Amino acid sequence: MSGHSQFKNIMYRKGAQDARRAKVFSKISREIIVAVKEGGTDPESNSRLRSALLSARSENMPKDNVDRAIKKAVGGDASAEYQSVRYEGYGPGGVAIIVEGLTDNKNRTAPEVRSAFTKFGGNLGETNSVSFQFDHAGYISYGPKVASEDEMFEAAIDAGANDILCNEIFEIICPLEQLSSVRDVLTQKFGDPLEAKVTWLPQNTVSIDGDSAKTLFKLIETLEDNDDVQSVIANYEVPEGFTL
Repeated sequence: MSGHSQFKNIMYRKGAQDARRAKVFSKISREIIVAVKEGGTDPESNSRLRSALLSARSENMPKDNVDRAIKKAVGGDASAEYQSVRYEGYGPGGVAIIVEGLTDNKNRTAPEVRSAFTKFGGNLGETNSVSFQFDHAGYISYGPKVASEDEMFEAAIDAGANDILCNEIFEIICPLEQLSSVRDVLTQKFGDPLEAKVTWLPQNTVSIDGDSAKTLFKLIETLEDNDDVQSVIANYEVPEGFTL
């Protein structure tokens, strides 16, 4: 079980479900706002917006929330000015971590991220201090019932994907520059995916268990709970059967 599977195989998040949903909706709203400001309101010509709308749909985000985010972006709301940020560092056990976010105040976000790393025995590094250990790639996922493994494998490879992982869901990996074209081909055949986005995939993983794993997951949980953080990717791997 490795960290590049988008953490779907291990559920360590705690807290009220409603609070989690509100936080997820807030993060998706930020992504919608940035996408619209960058490329307009048409998802057919704005691939970042289309990906954000897929995320909204997969999380059952109310249409009113989506419309409100789009209106904020189009209306030039001063409170909707976000910058993309990326932080890199090492967590417990020497696990490499990439944190990506959207913030309206980098002077707030950076210290909060640094504090989380320090609290759980990690070290925040400079930009590019760990990203060389990852590949920047396209990521598309589908539920297990849309196709058989053979059907999905054949369709994804024909569309231009270079790897397919079959766990609880289908995870399709493709070159970054081909994300839109691979997504469009698979959408025509299987319908909208659960996700279609740019991500980081570790070239190698670090095996971790015991107390180090527990502390690492607390660090990841703390980072993901930060409103300014959109995603956390780490190159850990835990043994089969590991439990918190």
